[in-house]
Amino acid sequence: MSGVLHNVDSRTKLVGQNRLELLLFSLNKRQAFAINVFKIQEVMRLPALTQIPDAHPVVRGVTHLRGHTLPVVDLSHAIGMGPIEDTAESTIIVTEYNRTVQAFLVAGVERIVNMNWEEILPPPNGAGRSHYLTAITKVDNKIVEIIDVEKVLAEIVPYQTDVSAGVLDDDLIGRTAASGLKVLSVDDSSVARQQIKDTITSLGIEVVTANNGLIGLQYLKSLSAEAPINSQVLMVITDAEMPTMDGYKMTTEIRSDPELKDLYVVLHTSLSGSFNEAMVKKVGCNAFLSKFQPDGLAAAVQERAKQLFG
Repeated sequence: MSGVLHNVDSRTKLVGQNRLELLLFSLNKRQAFAINVFKIQEVMRLPALTQIPDAHPVVRGVTHLRGHTLPVVDLSHAIGMGPIEDTAESTIIVTEYNRTVQAFLVAGVERIVNMNWEEILPPPNGAGRSHYLTAITKVDNKIVEIIDVEKVLAEIVPYQTDVSAGVLDDDLIGRTAASGLKVLSVDDSSVARQQIKDTITSLGIEVVTANNGLIGLQYLKSLSAEAPINSQVLMVITDAEMPTMDGYKMTTEIRSDPELKDLYVVLHTSLSGSFNEAMVKKVGCNAFLSKFQPDGLAAAVQERAKQLFG
């Protein structure tokens, strides 16, 4: 099982080239699912679990791994497909999202595939499991569904959107709101988009959203055709991983466009902080921020506002 994952250093070469690696796994015998390898720390057989009182129904228990106690989430149950039966193939995928570590129980893992983000498509509209998807793709002529893990986690522990007292300079934020400048939020997770929108609109600043980098870039180009972009947009807040065009590629495109190159871009992601700090410099983002931190998000907006109105 340890051979499933490669060394992280070998995977970083893919980022910035609009590429990713997916770990394919099953929750039942019919459908293939995936998550980005960058989110994964370890893959191992299901260990013995300790039950915890009053746990969320989709949390099967906790396990102790390398000195840490990790909740184990039944991923099938969490997306409405019913609990996974324990078998010899039952596996946990240990992941890090938004500075927390947790494990997801799956029926079994298959392999890692190297993909181009242009091959990763937004999920189809409709009800059912698509509500828990950020994207779909095809591998060996089979549909693979990429799960919105941030939504799963937010349903277990709801995210916060309120900014703490004392974080903001009310006068500065008031002048920023009065300027009419808007924030563009680009993220494939509906939960992340809503968190950003709720937090920033509470400051009186308009937020426009896009669910992938290509849509975000096209929107910015349409604005720049009407008037100088910095007279309309305060900042761009972008996720790293998105179908069609990821945040790194979008930032590279922004920096290469004479009309957009001076935009203030914040990389807003659940991926590893140290890795993203390096990527911020590589692709030319202005700052990096971990997801689901309303105080940090508000502080990032204020930092940009100081440059313009401080």
